[in-house]
Amino acid sequence: MNYVATKNAPQAIGPYAQAVSVNGMVYTSGQIPLTPEGLLVEGTIEDQTHQVFLNLKEVLKEAGSSLDKVVKATVFIKDMNEFGAVNDIYAQHFGKHTPARSTVEVARLPKDVKIEIEVIALVGE
Repeated sequence: MNYVATKNAPQAIGPYAQAVSVNGMVYTSGQIPLTPEGLLVEGTIEDQTHQVFLNLKEVLKEAGSSLDKVVKATVFIKDMNEFGAVNDIYAQHFGKHTPARSTVEVARLPKDVKIEIEVIALVGE
């Protein structure tokens, strides 16, 4: 088991790793819209979702993976009424690749953000 850590994404805000790689797979922790410096991205669901994807890309890159190797994504959203906007940005970042996905509306997320996403992806070729 290998712990993944990059300075190009926000550091964990609790006792967990940015991701863990094991047996050819990487499991990311949920990414919220923090910059690598730990600053919260305020603004729209679109602004926050783009930052989440920037973070995921950096964590996956550090693990030897990428969005095109994601097999499962879980999206936690504070307001399901914003699902359409999230879905559009999600599609922009994944392109034609369509991993399995769950989307769950939640009452509250860390730092009161609007969105959190975690993924499971293949590592390597």
